[in-house]
This record gives sequence, structure tokens and C-alpha cells, in this order.
Amino acid sequence: MTTSESTRTVNIAEKLAGFTEQWAPRRIARVNDYEVKIAKLQGEFVWHTHEDTDELFLVVSGTLTIRLRAGDVVLNPGEIYVVPRGVEHCPQADEEAAILLFEPTGTANTGAQGGDRTREPVDA
Repeated sequence: MTTSESTRTVNIAEKLAGFTEQWAPRRIARVNDYEVKIAKLQGEFVWHTHEDTDELFLVVSGTLTIRLRAGDVVLNPGEIYVVPRGVEHCPQADEEAAILLFEPTGTANTGAQGGDRTREPVDA
């Protein structure tokens, strides 16, 4: 690691201001074998699971509802929720929300579901 990499900071608000596409994760950092991603969401995503990993959601702005078969979880700015591995879920935001995700490298945003909403994260 170079000195510049070890002292680099990431401004989440600046990174979020750099794109408008929804449901398309942007990678902003790596931590060991994990990626820290941001995304903008509006509307309903697809029901899906991640069989091999938990998924951490942190709401930066807006309100995010994580629909679960057992009942919905509503998150406001500054709140986190961890969807346990293997639990089917469907993120939904009535108005645009910005989130931060923490997932193992290579985790598909649509889990095992796949489909036309699957996106590989790109660097922000």
C-alpha cells in the first residue's frame, strides 16, 4: 500500500453526487475480502436471497423498507440492518434513498435470483 492510498479518505456525499442511475451499486472502498458500496434506490427491487453471506444496509438519506416474509424493516438515515444469509428480502424505497452496503467481494446484487437487474459494481 502506498502512502497516498493509506491516507485517502472517501466522501460519501461527493461519491453519491457523481451518479444518478438507480439500483446500480458503486464501489467506494475495499476492506479485506469485502467491498463497501453505495447505491441510489427508488421503487421496488426483486425478491432475492444471498445464501452464503449476510448483507448490511446503512441508509445515508431517504427511507428504505426491507421487505421480509416475516415483516418489513423500515430504515431511516443513520440506521443499519443486517439481512441474515439465506433470508429472502426485497428492498423498496417510495422516494429516492441512498444507501451504503457492506458485502463480500463478488456478491451479486440480485443474489441467486439473477435477472435484468443484476449489476456488477463499478468504482465510484
